[in-house]
Amino acid sequence: MADVSLSPAAAERIKAVTAAEPAGAGLRVAVDGGGCSGFQYDINVAPAPNADDLIVERDGARLFIDPVSLPFLLGAEVDWVDELIGASFKVKNPNARSSCGCGVSFSI
Repeated sequence: MADVSLSPAAAERIKAVTAAEPAGAGLRVAVDGGGCSGFQYDINVAPAPNADDLIVERDGARLFIDPVSLPFLLGAEVDWVDELIGASFKVKNPNARSSCGCGVSFSI
């Protein structure tokens, strides 16, 4: 199964939100237990990767994923979507069997 990927739109947005951060900063995507469907995504700006993180790079943008979250995200794409209801990072995850209406939590 493929590693995690970044869409061009996500890469551009990550570069924009990390522009004022220290060199080497990126977006951290983690999977936590909780949410209405069992698991939820935790997405934050991180100043640097941890030593054991997977680092995904595209067009100068960096995405960090910890080893515990990685099995839940294999094959997924992190995208940036700008819709009528708002703009946000979205995880297109082939491992998720179902998700809640808001798209923040999912089940495997």
